[in-house]
This record gives sequence, structure tokens and C-alpha cells, in this order.
Amino acid sequence: MSRFTLSRRSFLTGSAVASTSALAGCFDPLGDGDSKVRGVLESTNSLTYRVQRMLLGSDDLAREYSESEIRQPQRPNGTTSPSDADYQQLANENFASYRLKLDGLVEKPLEVSLDEIRAMPSRTQITRHDCVEGWSCIAKWTGVPLALLLDEAKVKPSARFVVFGCFDTMENSFDGPVKYYESIDLIDARHPQTILAYGLDGKPLPVSNGAPLRVRVERQLGYKMAKYIRTITLTDSLSGYGTGSGGYWEDRGYEWFAGI
Repeated sequence: MSRFTLSRRSFLTGSAVASTSALAGCFDPLGDGDSKVRGVLESTNSLTYRVQRMLLGSDDLAREYSESEIRQPQRPNGTTSPSDADYQQLANENFASYRLKLDGLVEKPLEVSLDEIRAMPSRTQITRHDCVEGWSCIAKWTGVPLALLLDEAKVKPSARFVVFGCFDTMENSFDGPVKYYESIDLIDARHPQTILAYGLDGKPLPVSNGAPLRVRVERQLGYKMAKYIRTITLTDSLSGYGTGSGGYWEDRGYEWFAGI
């Protein structure tokens, strides 16, 4: 009889899929903030986070691949061309006037251009993108380690989370446009493979893949890797963003810590 072994990656991927795949047809009942179902899922998400944090060391690296293992172009996920006027204007000028704003619980708020970001020390990594929809793709990403920008901004001790505000509008509500946003904790924000990518497979990052900047959080599922990044905010709580679950899809039932 062959011996069955469960790798850490398999266990974590199974946990992530199990906690999210059942949500696909359940967004309406989950929309009720007092829903018993939501309460169960939120407690499960908290357990998933604790378990994965025990299994994942703070500096454990996601697997990196050779160039020969890149067999197809990186498949775009989510929005592929934001129609927002401010974004379209930036894209039409090749992002010459783009400025990334980093603020919140920092001593030194930043506002940096794409050229300034490209001039910073960079990291290139060939990793696998795993989508919650079930597909994966290996690609080479180049960008600035997020930790360098955090160090430049001098993060305050009270900060716990990094929130990425994006250009792309996902829907319109009575309160106005609902733009994509995501968040990670400072452990993942300072991980050596967490980068703000501006290059893909040796070329400038295409619009379809998130230009001018997208975050790569290589130990988590694809929806955590926000595209079209406009702002980065350091905060001690996620309650002031969306409905407080930490991301656009998390507000609609997905788990917040989507580790793999």
C-alpha cells in the first residue's frame, strides 16, 4: 500500500479552496452582517489564519522556477482594462505623471513616481500565480520590495496592516464608485518576495496585468495581489475599509488570509 503524505502547501491550498469555493453561490445570505453563516465563516477564517501562521515561517519562500518553466504568457486575472477616467489619462501618457502615495501610520508619507520606483533596488522572481478559480501560471516578475518603501516611510509601531487602494471601479453603489482594494499584514508586507511589480517576463507590466504597479504576495492566492495600485495605507484596523473584511472579495465572502 502506498503511503499518503500531505504537504504543507497541499494542506494550505485545500484549506483555502474549501473555505472559498463554497461561497460562490452564497453571496446574498452572506451579505447580512448578522448572518449566522457569516459568523461561522469568519471564525473559520480566523482559525485558518492562525493555523497557516503556525505552518508558514515569516521568511519561508514560495517556490521559484527556472525560465524554461515559463510556458505561456501570464494570464490576466480580474479587471483587465480599467475604464476610470483618471486611470485612462495616466495610461495614455504611459504613466508619466503617476504618483504612488504611501500614507497612514507612518512618520514620513511618500509620494513617488514610477521612474523613482524603478530606480530603487529591485528583485526579480519566477513564481507561480494560483487563482482561486483553479488555474495557475508561471511568470517572471520584477519590482521593488515593498519592505524598502515601508522602511523609507518609517512605519509607526501601532501599524498592523497594509491596505492597497486601486484605480479600478468594480461597481457603483448609492455611496458612489466601489473601487478594488486589498490588504495584508506586516508579516507578509515585509516578506522578501513581496514586491510592487512593474515588470513582467522582462518587459514593462502590461495594462491587462495591472500596470503601472501590482503587488506580488507569492504565498497567497491571486485575488490578494492587487493591480492598478493607487495608494498604500498603513493602519491598525481594517474596519474603515469596505465592510471591514480586508478586501473587495473578502467583503463578499472570500477569506482574508488566502495562504497557499
